[in-house]
Order: sequence, then C-alpha cells, then structure tokens
Amino acid sequence: MTTHPAAALQLIHTRIAAACRRSGRDPAEVRLVVVSKTRTPTEIQAVADCGATLFAENRVQEARDKRPMLAHPGLEWHLIGPLQRNKVKIAVDIFHMIHTVDSLELATDLSERAERIRPLPVLMQINVGREPQKSGVSPEMALPLARAMATLPGIALRGVMTIPPWTEQPEAARPWFQALVRTRNEIAAAGIPGIDMRELSMGMSNDYEVAVEEGATLVRIGSAVFDP
Repeated sequence: MTTHPAAALQLIHTRIAAACRRSGRDPAEVRLVVVSKTRTPTEIQAVADCGATLFAENRVQEARDKRPMLAHPGLEWHLIGPLQRNKVKIAVDIFHMIHTVDSLELATDLSERAERIRPLPVLMQINVGREPQKSGVSPEMALPLARAMATLPGIALRGVMTIPPWTEQPEAARPWFQALVRTRNEIAAAGIPGIDMRELSMGMSNDYEVAVEEGATLVRIGSAVFDP
C-alpha cells in the first residue's frame, strides 16, 4: 500500500476530469467518495495520507469502530448502505451525510435525532431499476417523499442517490443514470421550500466515468482505489 493509493487516486481524478471535459462540466463539481467498507484502518490511513478526505461505509457499526483508529480527525464520512432505524442515533453522531433515506419513517427518525445534534444533509435513495432486492423508493414516489421530508427539521434533503442494476458494460448503466437525473429534475422543478437538489450520488468503480458524463456530483469508488 505504499504507492498504489497515490497512483490510483491520480488516475481516477484524471478520468473524472476527462469525463467532465467530454460533457462540458467543471471537474470541481465532482467529489470522489472513497468506499472503505471492509477495508482496514491501515488501508484507509494510507489513502487518506495521499490526500483523500471523503470516505463512505456501508455499515454503521463498522464505521463507528474504524474512525477512532485513524489519525485524520478531519475526514468526512458518508453512509451509503441501508440504515436500520435502531441505528439512527449512532449514524447521526458519526456521519456527515446519509445517502440512503428511502422512507418517511427513517427520515423522521433522523430528523428527531439530528435536531438535537446538528443539521444533517441527506440524500434520497431511488430504486431506478425497480429491483426488489434493493432499497430505495420508486421514481414516481420520490416527489411525494421529498415534499414530506421538506417539513422535517434537523435534516436537509440535498439530492438523490442510486445503485443501478449491475452490468459489466459501463455504457449500459447510462439509461439508469439518466433516469436518476430525470427524477432529481422533477423534484427540483417543484420548487419545494427547504430542499436543494444539487447532489447526484451515482457511479462506482466500473462506471463512474459514464456517471460523471450524466451529471454525477458524488462518485462512490472503492476497488479502483484499493485494488487498482
């Protein structure tokens, strides 16, 4: 782990910049979210030492256990896995953003906790592929949920997230990313007070360049960083 993180991060940022040029975007609009699930604190530390500042975990307890073992107290942490309601208290305490809000009940629980602690940015997870095994609301339910979430104190809806159906061909993911953009745009066009739909969390190690071309602002990359 002495040279791989720096080289991997440089390559990823180069490819993000190229995708931005192809789509007429500013690379500064895109943030790299390093997915550190299952990785050891030593591995995470090595990546942080190379300049990465934003990390994401799938499990609340795993993140809680890792954070005190890292020497970078200023790192930003996001939750990108499903959140059980009985772990909301811990999640609000340790994460800077939750990507996976998919029900009013979960949003309400987050609101009640966050109101006591600090404002919490959240994203709504959209199941663009309507896959029964995946979390997320259907695209047609996104706007009603956004209206309800806008009334909750403590949380701030800042965009949408998706995990599209798996495909080995990056180009095959483009329609799913476009579907997420349409959903985001529908919510934004409604002009709901108190929400700001700036964030599009989409794209992973195999398809992040296509996601950036379609407007991603947060790309979630794990294996391309740790196993280049």
